[in-house]
Amino acid sequence: MSKPRSLSLAAYRVLSWGVQNSADTPYIPRPEGELIWVHISTQDRQRAVVDFCRRLQQARPSLSVLLTAPPDANLTRWESGGYTLINLPSEQGGAARAFLDNWRPDLGLWVGGALMPNVITRAEEHGIPLILIEAGTDIQVARGGRWLPDITRYTFDCFQTILATTSETTRNIRRLGVASAKVKQAPPLHVSPNPKPWPEDELIETNHALAGRPVWLAAWVQDKEFISVLSAHRQATRMLPRLALVLQVADMTEAEPLRRRLETMDLRCANWDSSGQIEDTTQVILSAMPEDLGLWYRVSAVSFLGSSLERGAGGHDPLYAAALGSAIIHGPFVHRHQQLYDQLNHADAARAVRTATELGDAVVELLAPDRAADMALSGWKIVSEGAPQADQLIDLVQDCLDERSADHAST
Repeated sequence: MSKPRSLSLAAYRVLSWGVQNSADTPYIPRPEGELIWVHISTQDRQRAVVDFCRRLQQARPSLSVLLTAPPDANLTRWESGGYTLINLPSEQGGAARAFLDNWRPDLGLWVGGALMPNVITRAEEHGIPLILIEAGTDIQVARGGRWLPDITRYTFDCFQTILATTSETTRNIRRLGVASAKVKQAPPLHVSPNPKPWPEDELIETNHALAGRPVWLAAWVQDKEFISVLSAHRQATRMLPRLALVLQVADMTEAEPLRRRLETMDLRCANWDSSGQIEDTTQVILSAMPEDLGLWYRVSAVSFLGSSLERGAGGHDPLYAAALGSAIIHGPFVHRHQQLYDQLNHADAARAVRTATELGDAVVELLAPDRAADMALSGWKIVSEGAPQADQLIDLVQDCLDERSADHAST
């Protein structure tokens, strides 16, 4: 049941009617079934949130996810992870109501600060359970509303559970007058991918076809990186004659031209996408399907993550390779995921190279069984450190959804 409105909230809503409504684009229809609305207050938290949503959907497959960003966020710079991603409307009463009437979320999860009183208080009045994680004490009020004495406390009090990352923030929120029992300290979400399992029979069959040969993967390889990767492979085979390369191209249209190029280079190639058989003499296994990387990361002790040796593409996400037990090699141009690569390099779970020669040397060195295993373990520790926090939050979200569903069933 919604609590009585405060005078500050009533005054704030009057003031906010003068705010320009930024939500002039019609919303798409709401999907059927349960829907969780997750608001991400800053772009740097997006990847961790997307990973959390994927883990949550594995536990609750029928749940739909709506992601929102601040009203002024440039969404062309955000990656949605395949989810619907929109801007929240501006802090205007009618816009907030239209947003909630269209999406009718079964639960709201707010990540970070910059709380928006109109959206949050109206969601609470709609009977939508709200959870705040990684809480900050900042609140984004409409112009003219800052003098209202208790709008901040009232907004925080709309959340059923508030998780702050520091004891200082926890104390400051409680000092606003928010009930102590609902405010707790908890670490932030970490990027923690949870890859889907791979069919066991296909994995066994592929390993059997490779017959114990050393294998390395070059993934997301751009056309201008082909020569460097193939040169590195030739170099590595001088030390490891039975070495096999799985070459996954970033652009699917490049697969057939590359196959013809491999033939002219006298490299024996198996085209995996056209049911090419892996033979004992196969030197390069050509693949163009990104979804098959779940197999290749598992098969390959070492993975070179391409789109990183030459300027332009900015690298690819390294954590799925780490989660699936592969030691990682990458080029210098990984700015799109720089923080993750820095973390992996610092933990000795990844190796940076700049040239084809360095790549070939790294492949030979890291394919030593103990070396690859040590790097894989280091990578796994980084990937798994956020799992307990994510699992606890998943339990909290599921409890709220189950309680709401039970309440609806009884009415």
